[in-house]
Amino acid sequence: MTDMNAEHIDRQQMDVDIVCVGFGPAAGGFLTTLSRGMMDESGNCAVESRVMQGMPPQVLCYERADDIGFGVSGVVTRARGIRESFPDLNPSDIPMAAPVSKEKVVYLLDPIGASRRPAALRVADKAVRALKWALPYRDHAVELPYTPPFLRKHDGWVMSIGQFNQWVGSQLMGTGLVQIWPGTPAAAPLVEDGAVAGVRLADQGVDKEGRPEGGFMPGMDIRAALTVIADGPVGPIGRQIDEQFGVPEGHHQRDWAVGMKMVVDLPESCTLEPGTVLHTLGFPEPEIFGFLYVYPDRIASLGIFVPSWFDNPVRTSYRYLQHWMMHPYLWRHLEGGTLRSWGAKTLQEAGKRGEPHLAGNGYARIGEGSGSTNVLTNSGVDEAWTTGAQLGEAVLELLKEGKPFTKENLDAAYVQRRRDSWVEKEARMAVHARDGFQKGFMRGMIGTALAGMTRGKLGFACTPARPHDRVPTLEEYYKGRLSSEEIEAVRQECRTKGQPLHSALMDRVGWPAIPYDGSLLMSHQDALLRGGKVQAPGGYADHVVFLYPHLCEECGTQICAEICSGQAITPNPEGGKPLFDREKCVHCGACLWNCASASEDDPEQGAIAFRAGAGGLHSAEN
Repeated sequence: MTDMNAEHIDRQQMDVDIVCVGFGPAAGGFLTTLSRGMMDESGNCAVESRVMQGMPPQVLCYERADDIGFGVSGVVTRARGIRESFPDLNPSDIPMAAPVSKEKVVYLLDPIGASRRPAALRVADKAVRALKWALPYRDHAVELPYTPPFLRKHDGWVMSIGQFNQWVGSQLMGTGLVQIWPGTPAAAPLVEDGAVAGVRLADQGVDKEGRPEGGFMPGMDIRAALTVIADGPVGPIGRQIDEQFGVPEGHHQRDWAVGMKMVVDLPESCTLEPGTVLHTLGFPEPEIFGFLYVYPDRIASLGIFVPSWFDNPVRTSYRYLQHWMMHPYLWRHLEGGTLRSWGAKTLQEAGKRGEPHLAGNGYARIGEGSGSTNVLTNSGVDEAWTTGAQLGEAVLELLKEGKPFTKENLDAAYVQRRRDSWVEKEARMAVHARDGFQKGFMRGMIGTALAGMTRGKLGFACTPARPHDRVPTLEEYYKGRLSSEEIEAVRQECRTKGQPLHSALMDRVGWPAIPYDGSLLMSHQDALLRGGKVQAPGGYADHVVFLYPHLCEECGTQICAEICSGQAITPNPEGGKPLFDREKCVHCGACLWNCASASEDDPEQGAIAFRAGAGGLHSAEN
């Protein structure tokens, strides 16, 4: 990579008041709140720029994706913070949004017998089938009689975050007070004397390793009094800030999940009404949870979450998604449907325990990368928006009082606001909600229920293991089902043919082939081309880097390649470190935490770096 601190590279510089990195719900909340307070009722500056006298503060936001609505997700949210910002907003004003009309939690039994289920769960499944006449049972599934209160979103909305981001962005750009620049990745924070002084944009005109080529254009330095970090759970600026300043004692980011999802046109025969919300568990593997949200006009967002505490080296998320869709309970609604768009995203599932330092000299953290996701209620969008709005209020307060953006001032104005809010109160209840899953699915479900019913007072508290410490080898995982010799034979065959190893192993243990129909069920590559619409501009360095090639050579699982949402990472036919194709990457970030080896420099991290990069998904519906 190009040495970002190399003094011999001449870089252009631009001075602004505030620079924001990443445009999602958190940045939307921040910029909406900030822009509303920058001018008074008479149209004069309520607060003044320090870099352009007589003008309102100069505020820029840089987003990696090629559009502010690309590559995000469908969501169900109570929208408390969003509605506080837009009290008169009707969800029908936003494309693909609707009020929640019906919620169900559904336990999916295994209809094909290939799922890996613990003994206690197999006993429970037998009991369910034996008593199905007395239960709300149909199509190998049981509908729970009620939705637990901590999961309910009955007063909320279903919506596409891509569409919501575009709507918010248009409101902001219409004010003329905020500039949002998509397709502009920020590569590194500018740190001077222990303070953040802005960001450096990514170099262009470089080769895969970041070495300058003929059209080299050094990334500009954007200097600002305040840098707002809203680049999500795998954003390079947030991660470098953590490396520079550390995280609070006892905090960690060890719990993750990748959300693999689709937006589909439902068949005309589908009777699900707009606003329907389905939460599923139990299949295709017990630890994999699913969702289906119905938008207006017979459009639905659906998908699965594959978590880091899934003690399974077989993490072929796309194939698991297809098996989930084909479960009889869901397929009766989906058969005959058509794929509109497809995508994937990493979720930071550590919640409150993943919270970094929220503020420091010259910077503040908001959104999912700041640990705002509530892992008990399975909600993060409203929380992210609210943290952004809280920072917006704090920044206006400091600007009006003429105070600098020091850690002390930001702690008092922003962090204390957050500590006094519902976001903090509910996050504390959720701290140990997922800990039970460290010891298995059944214990995890019981622990979550206890935490939910007692508002966090009871549960199975423990310290989660690092993701790379809990990945078994393929031989360990398939012990009693496939011999080491069989696994090695399949491995060599797949390497020769350039085919996915784990999918071939799933074939061997009874998972049926997917009957492609060309409309909804299709190959991973077809979904990538048709639904993901992935593009990557030239001239940028590879953002996925295998730090220790010798560890890759020794790795027998290579789950980074198997979980890769865009098939951008593939096994090297000649052995050694996997191959990476930047033009296929959807920037989901799953490779970052799906590595079976620890970093030689930091045992908390894996052996893969996820750096600044451009391109990715080109769909605003996900």
